[in-house]
Amino acid sequence: MATRMTGVDARLERYAELTVRVGANVQEGQEVFIQALVEHAPLVRALTRQAYRAGASYVHALYRDQHVRRAMIEFGPDEALTYSPEWFKVAIESSGEQAFIATAGDPEPELLADLDGGRVAQARMLEVSEIINRQLAERSVNWTIVASPNEGWAQQIFDEPDLERLWEAVSYCMRLDEADPVSAWQEHLARLDRRAAAMDELRPDAIRYRGPGTDLTVGLIPGAIWTGGATTAASGIEFVANMPTEEIFTTPDRDRADGTIRSSQPLVLQGQIVRGLELTLEGGKIVNADAEQGADVVRGELSTDEGANRLGELALVTRESRVGQTGLTFFNTLFDENATCHIAYGLGIAEVFEGEPPAQMNVSHVHTDFMVGGPELEVDAVLADGAAVPLIRDEEWQLA
Repeated sequence: MATRMTGVDARLERYAELTVRVGANVQEGQEVFIQALVEHAPLVRALTRQAYRAGASYVHALYRDQHVRRAMIEFGPDEALTYSPEWFKVAIESSGEQAFIATAGDPEPELLADLDGGRVAQARMLEVSEIINRQLAERSVNWTIVASPNEGWAQQIFDEPDLERLWEAVSYCMRLDEADPVSAWQEHLARLDRRAAAMDELRPDAIRYRGPGTDLTVGLIPGAIWTGGATTAASGIEFVANMPTEEIFTTPDRDRADGTIRSSQPLVLQGQIVRGLELTLEGGKIVNADAEQGADVVRGELSTDEGANRLGELALVTRESRVGQTGLTFFNTLFDENATCHIAYGLGIAEVFEGEPPAQMNVSHVHTDFMVGGPELEVDAVLADGAAVPLIRDEEWQLA
């Protein structure tokens, strides 16, 4: 018997259907792996229903509990911080050639704020991270990340647990307000593709950022394309890895970055909030990291491995962004990075290369995006002859 759904439940199902059919693009016969916090159970259940309706052969729900993680960091032995359980490695390996959906939206963004930032930063399943990085490089999984609205997250944004207001904001960013969200997404992805193509045609040698506290030039890798929106797996399945997405991005040269860059929004990182992050780079390497709040957890991440303190992604976002148009700081990187320009330190993105990524692509267990954009940030493309071409002014796109 079909279950009748009204109000929030109907919206949740519509949201889950968009995630399954456009985000992960689940194919008939595929297994689906869903990784989520325990507080995200209502969305997981809706995703499971929609995955089976799309033809999934089996759905695996892998739940995480941040309070269990806190106990490990606070009381566990040092070796527990980087331990990868055998069963979980098998589960992640099993997701190859299948579909994977992860959920975001921390109900307690500062749960780990009183713990040692160094230990918090070290708490990463390194062997699992290696498996995931390999799958990303091989494009063996059609995957997506979506947010799960909850009262704790709403409290962080609005200073009150206004779940309905958060749902309205998320629905707008996800284009659920459109009569045909799927068509709206197709049009949006096509616009991002055109913008990426314009950058590929320009062929810049570097990108320069200038603004308050910022003057940074980052070299690019010949042959690395700009991309955005949809990605195609090795199987030929097209999927949208981040929902929402408003960016075009590329992977820079790990050895060519000089100057200083200052973040423009708070960053929720490993259960702590980082504010006023400022990084100084020389020869591609981050040589100094300061912050008004949360510097220890950033420094801890930067010491994770040899590549953690180099850049892995440059992403351009302008005022057309629906996320930016809300005027909200979501305290969630999935949303905040799609409100404005951002940069990531750590792992580069292999999908911007045809074939094997070159040595100039950075490799790391870490990939952390932080927001740098805003009305005062100027972004230029620097061509091989040294000429500068304006890309963004006052958050507006300058290329035709």
